[in-house]
Amino acid sequence: MTVALIDNGSLEPAATRNLRVVATELSVILATTVHAVSWKHSDRIPLAALDGDLPGTTLAPFVRRHLTLGERHFVFAPFFISAQGAIGSALRHDLEKLQHEHAETPFTFTFTTGLAEAGVISQIVAARVRATIDVASLDHPPVLVVDHGGPSPVSAALRDRLAGEVRALLGSDVLSVTAASMEGGAHPHNQPLLAEALAVLSSPGTSPMRAHTDVVVALLFLSPGRHAGPGGDIAQICGAAEAASPALCCHLTDLVGTHALAAPALAAALRNTLFNLHAPTLA
Repeated sequence: MTVALIDNGSLEPAATRNLRVVATELSVILATTVHAVSWKHSDRIPLAALDGDLPGTTLAPFVRRHLTLGERHFVFAPFFISAQGAIGSALRHDLEKLQHEHAETPFTFTFTTGLAEAGVISQIVAARVRATIDVASLDHPPVLVVDHGGPSPVSAALRDRLAGEVRALLGSDVLSVTAASMEGGAHPHNQPLLAEALAVLSSPGTSPMRAHTDVVVALLFLSPGRHAGPGGDIAQICGAAEAASPALCCHLTDLVGTHALAAPALAAALRNTLFNLHAPTLA
């Protein structure tokens, strides 16, 4: 049985580095090898950008390589905010295509539950918001909980649920908590977009009758990349909002996947899945 932590993949080296860090933590916790695998993209990162480490690993070559070694069952721990959204569905579809292509060496695959099912994401986001408030000495700021945004209403519903849980956890420490998406305005479930939400908060007349100068942007992203990394899309959206409203200051939180609660939650899900796979079938 081959076990892997799998993410969407990115051309940003820091994303692969973080995936490897978490996979190593899982390997230590579980005392078994957990591979770091990306669905796409990471195999295109120049090796020098990974500090001379091993090249990035993507799904199809990873599965094919292990099939040649005799492996016939794969267990994947999803390193996604929502494993049930569009990316999760596409990932399963690609694995099913691989099963069809390799009918002569049939294999099965299993996914563990993810961080959303473990119930730790809202705890992590709330902790990240509190840390941001403390570092910047903010006074009851409004908070925008921001995800990527996409075609799946399932992911948007999760974003909204998590924002509600964060609101309950933060209580009177913040003025408000609002869910928003980075992009995907063509789909109503992604509304409001981050740019629009920042424009509302920075406009005169915003409740309570003033524009807000400090806004915490809480990132529903696991690893740094072109969206949530330094100088990425979210930073650029915030920069444009600040340029349009010079009094506005956006304070971005750290990421979900780098928090100390992430690896233990993923390890617990993996442990449960591996136990069930090895448990004897009752007659």
